Amino acid sequence: MKIARFVLKIVAACLAVAAAACCVIAYWDKITECVHGIGKALGLKCCQYPSEYDDYADWDE
Repeated sequence: MKIARFVLKIVAACLAVAAAACCVIAYWDKITECVHGIGKALGLKCCQYPSEYDDYADWDE
């Protein structure tokens, strides 16, 4: 019976980790938006990335 409880605890821990990973993946855009907002509020330069399209601004001309 002890082995069955131990196995069930391991399975539960694995499912909890998988659920947390799914939540992070699902809400990644909101997480990064929040982190960038906090970085801007604190005036940190590390959280202010240029747009990825800035490199191609002169191609349209």
